[in-house]
Amino acid sequence: MCHVPFGGLPFQTLPGAKFILLQEADVHVFRVFHSRNVIRKLLGTKFFCKWENHHVFFTDTELLFRNSTGFMEEPIPYSQIEEIHCLPTWVSSQKICIRIVIPSGSVVLRVSSTYVRDQWLHSLFWKRTMLRHQMSLSRTEGCDILMKELKSLVDLALSTPLQGESIFKIPLSIVSSFMKKNQKQLPRFSRETVISIMAPLLENASPSDEICEFLCWHCKESPGSHVVVNVLPSIVQRILKHSVDFGKHPKRRRLVQAYIQALYFQSDNVEGVQDFVRSVHGPVSLCPHPRLMCNLVSTSLAAVYSLFEEKKRCRAENFSNVLGDTLSWESRHQCFLAVFQTIASFEDWRLGLAKLLQPIPFHPENFQPVIEEICKDSRCEVHITLLGIRDGKDGWFEIYSPRGDDDDGELWSLILKQLLGCCCGRKRFLHILNKHLEPCMLRALQEDEICQKALSTIVEMDVVQNLNTKLQIIATLQSTPSGREQYAALCQREMHLREFQQKEGPRKLVLPPKSTDSDLQHLLSSGPFGNLEWLSLAFTKITSVSAEHLIKLPSLRYLSLWSTQFDDSGVMLISEHLYKLEVLNLCETQVTDKGLITLSNLKNLQKLNLNSTSLSSQTFEQLKTKLPALEECDIRYTDAW
Repeated sequence: MCHVPFGGLPFQTLPGAKFILLQEADVHVFRVFHSRNVIRKLLGTKFFCKWENHHVFFTDTELLFRNSTGFMEEPIPYSQIEEIHCLPTWVSSQKICIRIVIPSGSVVLRVSSTYVRDQWLHSLFWKRTMLRHQMSLSRTEGCDILMKELKSLVDLALSTPLQGESIFKIPLSIVSSFMKKNQKQLPRFSRETVISIMAPLLENASPSDEICEFLCWHCKESPGSHVVVNVLPSIVQRILKHSVDFGKHPKRRRLVQAYIQALYFQSDNVEGVQDFVRSVHGPVSLCPHPRLMCNLVSTSLAAVYSLFEEKKRCRAENFSNVLGDTLSWESRHQCFLAVFQTIASFEDWRLGLAKLLQPIPFHPENFQPVIEEICKDSRCEVHITLLGIRDGKDGWFEIYSPRGDDDDGELWSLILKQLLGCCCGRKRFLHILNKHLEPCMLRALQEDEICQKALSTIVEMDVVQNLNTKLQIIATLQSTPSGREQYAALCQREMHLREFQQKEGPRKLVLPPKSTDSDLQHLLSSGPFGNLEWLSLAFTKITSVSAEHLIKLPSLRYLSLWSTQFDDSGVMLISEHLYKLEVLNLCETQVTDKGLITLSNLKNLQKLNLNSTSLSSQTFEQLKTKLPALEECDIRYTDAW
């Protein structure tokens, strides 16, 4: 017979067997009221024929039976259980039974299989042992005994064959109650020991609010502690990887913030913080944890916002205190800026970072390197986030607009250069830039060639309607040698464009197969094409590079790009300019939803061929509602078909 004394190790089960902790179950029950000297005699009799069916609940303190009748009129407290063992089949008449010994007798439970029997045994042992640890930790005061109890508790959670999140949460709730009572009384060495002991649990379950407060307090009190370096990284990483909403768990966010500050203070520079961010990203080019970057950004944003609110509050109360604490404030500020800068250095994180920063632009000190990394990214979807997310709302482009002589505006010019060359919404950007003509002209007078090119493009695209403003822009361009060159080139392009768009030339044009972008450019530069209404580039080697030339055809109504190398960037450009298009063939091109959704600008479109493209059903539904003149649309061999 296999006995389990109170607090002893559980019975042996098959190697590798795993069980779910029972919360409730149906079972056959028989109860024997006996004296200890006659128990074996009673168990050997045939009195086991009278069984009762009961539904049992495993509460935190006792076995509770749904119906308080028959053998089970009273619940069985775990604290009264003296032994638990399984009965041999020869005693239980070939039935699989468990015997629970209590002071008043024995309760025999009959189950359906050995697996269920072992599940019952482990669940009972777990519940009883958790209760014992909870009672012991609430009464014990000696540090050595406390540490032994905590270690025993954690060892059981790690070694039990029971599985599930509750197996780690229940011990953590016991530790949380202990922390709430003893946090301030524990010396530093004992705090470090407690953190080291419970660390394996925190690698498998999220910490409670009490544990977060304890760890956060330790990071602030002892930032140079060895547990900050060796133990907390895995705990903080798990929080970042698995937390879904820090709004519901603000103390986890404060723990991450305190840990990042502790890393900074260990070496008094940003290297520790940068190494941590690199370690959570991993050595591969694509981070495998989708929530990690978002949680890092939200945590750091909240920290930076709190720092500026703190500075504002201190200035309102006592300005001199801010001056006395400048180094501390600057250090805390710098450590979170280091997080943003390191995130921006990873290509796979940069798009997500840019999208998270787009709706909430602010102007923290030394934030320029982060925006510069976003600006330098060649992907349109990344650097386009430097504009406001909605019309009338400032974006990073507006935030960094030069506002005086003390602002050199280098970053603003860099953003301007990238957005001028961007294929996504360039015309929309020029209308936004029209609101920033004053700083643009100021920097053009300082021989900023990027601003000079921007002014030249504004005039060329006829964005400015006011004649006086247009004359002022021209005067600005002619005020410097480089500006005069830009204006001369503009005049030359305007002359060529007028000649190109003269109402002469063919109405219909078909390029031979294997024609290239240079062939198309050479052809269009050979004479006027102001009357061209019908153009077929089907089965040629034309790419989106030719879109720059196609948008100069004002009368174009039919355009076939069947089986060309056209992609999203070209479609976006023609959608901004060729408003007279009535027929467009994009069959077997490389366009995706990103470019196709911009076709909604072509309100005169009547026939559209999207056969064998990456069209989705959602984009197709949007196009149908936004293209009122559309009569035919070929969507065969797409996801919308």
